Amino acid sequence: MGKANEVSVPAKLINGGVAGLVGVTCMFPIDLAKTRLQNQHGKVVYRGLIDCLVKTVRTDGFFGMYRGAAVNLTLVTPEKAIKLAANDFFREQLLEDGSKQKLVREMLAGCGAGVCQAVITSPMEMLKIQLQDAGRLVVQQHRTCTSAPLFRPYTTDSTPKHPSATIIAWELLRTRGLSGLYRGLGATLLRDIPFSIIYFPFFANLNHLGTNEATGKAPFAHSFASGCLAGSLAATAVTPLDVLKTRIQTLKKGVGDEAYNGIIDCARKIWTQEGPAAFMKGAGCRALVIAPLFGIAQGVYYLGIGETILTFFFRSS
Repeated sequence: MGKANEVSVPAKLINGGVAGLVGVTCMFPIDLAKTRLQNQHGKVVYRGLIDCLVKTVRTDGFFGMYRGAAVNLTLVTPEKAIKLAANDFFREQLLEDGSKQKLVREMLAGCGAGVCQAVITSPMEMLKIQLQDAGRLVVQQHRTCTSAPLFRPYTTDSTPKHPSATIIAWELLRTRGLSGLYRGLGATLLRDIPFSIIYFPFFANLNHLGTNEATGKAPFAHSFASGCLAGSLAATAVTPLDVLKTRIQTLKKGVGDEAYNGIIDCARKIWTQEGPAAFMKGAGCRALVIAPLFGIAQGVYYLGIGETILTFFFRSS
């Protein structure tokens, strides 16, 4: 029993990491479209999800849909591992008396998970958004007949035309310090905490309905479906907050794009200039990304891949 307890946390971290890698690889192109659709508020470049992906392939090739995927794949392992493992940890602490259905405590556990993951999520999405949105600015530039600069650069003149995540991170750290890399942290927390408060209790209760009494686990298909449904609901609910976060974290601005000075300023300008409907931009794409992403994540997580790897490792040693 001692050994089993010792490997439980590492196993959870492995499960979360594997789940994140699988989910991001499958769903990244739709996430790229979501970012570009949320950011277009000057000249309209894309009419919707399909139009965005088609134009991306035309201008950048197939792998253009995966621009920014490297930083996501690199950091999604610790991000998902922290998120899922933290929720499990807080649930164990808050529900240690054996109670299975205490909604308030389940929501508090989700809140804790949302706070913990922001340490990785905020810089990860900061870098990812710059890379994802670059294609929108290029298309917009080709359509604009003017010699004036189209966007305000955040890097120096020596920076390559299509900088990597490493170069962007270095420039932000050099010019703005750690706060530059964590720009939009408040907006990230504002989105991730409500998401986790909604998602984790909803998933836990849905998944519990399919638990097999003999194994103590739900079948993969049931965990996958529960993750999809809970993820879709939570993602749609926090889309307005995701729009705010995306706008604030986007450093380069195209023609007609507005600059924002914090969350309240961003919300006010979107409301007055674009109307309330703008807060739901990319909602469909976000639901399409998050639903299968968390379905895959929870399915893989509950398969116990981490436990299998660690059991094999300890037996071999």
